[in-house]
Amino acid sequence: MNQPVITPSDPAAGPDDATPRVWLVTGYRAGERGQILALAEALGWPFELKTLNYRKSEFRTSLFRGSDLRGVRLHESSELKPPWPDLVISAGMRNEPVGRWIRARSGGRTRLVHIGRPWASPDRFDLVITTPQYRLAEHDRVLQNAMPLNQVTPERLAEQGQVLLPRVEHLPHPYTGVILGGNSGPYTLGPKTATRIAQQANRMATEQNGSLLISTSARTSKRVVEEFQSHLTVPNYLYHWQADDESNPYFGILALSDELIVTADSISMLGEACATGKPVTMAELGGYGYPMRLECNTEVDFRLIGLTYSWIMRFGPLRLSRDIRLVHRQLVSEGRAVWLGQPAIQTSGDGLSDLSRAVQRVRALFGYA
Repeated sequence: MNQPVITPSDPAAGPDDATPRVWLVTGYRAGERGQILALAEALGWPFELKTLNYRKSEFRTSLFRGSDLRGVRLHESSELKPPWPDLVISAGMRNEPVGRWIRARSGGRTRLVHIGRPWASPDRFDLVITTPQYRLAEHDRVLQNAMPLNQVTPERLAEQGQVLLPRVEHLPHPYTGVILGGNSGPYTLGPKTATRIAQQANRMATEQNGSLLISTSARTSKRVVEEFQSHLTVPNYLYHWQADDESNPYFGILALSDELIVTADSISMLGEACATGKPVTMAELGGYGYPMRLECNTEVDFRLIGLTYSWIMRFGPLRLSRDIRLVHRQLVSEGRAVWLGQPAIQTSGDGLSDLSRAVQRVRALFGYA
């Protein structure tokens, strides 16, 4: 499998012969892939995308913190061969053994930067960039950011807003953007929750004589979309998520919306919404024993896996679960978001500061100030 070499438009790494060679071992979840690309683009160094296809048995290598490629279907993956990179940026437990294998082949020269929650100890990486829900202990190789890294920039918003505009300019203003996620851990986005969110979003748009710009995601079920849509009476534009769709209007919706409603299951989507500087409203999902919004007893759509996950959160090791409520509380306490049904506030739009801190820490690995 050929891998593209991406050269950013504004490289800022110093002399050309000193520019680090960067590989992105891309994540297998959309949020992880977005964070990896956001960091790489912000660094401004040319990079290569390495996409890997994993065997079902890969967990054995990951579980025991191996350093090999036994879990990878090599003939269906990007080539991993010299010249070895100076830097590997990755995310996800499956990619950890691959990063260690690459570093070993480079004679220990390759730096490893991991985004999210690592399975191995932070000592096995040069830098871990994480967020509150993973509850990692303080460590000199761990950068604790408030929100996930994101690809929201003024330039991208302006460009994507213009692309989407012809499809929605007939709809009445103001625009309320609605970003729908899906099931996550103990939280379920089912028909009951979809109905509640749709009714509240519909009411908001009605009161403003405006319209809704709606985007689903990879985790939004068909049943949820149908239920959500059946409760809308206001003018709306609804995008049904499709894999590898170059016309995906997600960033366009972020750009054109005057305010945003985001289901609170996705910390990545919340971070992207906050980075726009628009008023952000979080729509809570019901969860067994772990309500997102402590002051509300939200009705729960039954899901056996969700119930099982709540037991893991209660009785299992912390490293096997995450608590996204920690991020919710931080956003509310900092005035960056409110819960659906509360008065909207104007956020500060300082979501890029986390990305700047991450860039500084990565550049410091190579002696750049």
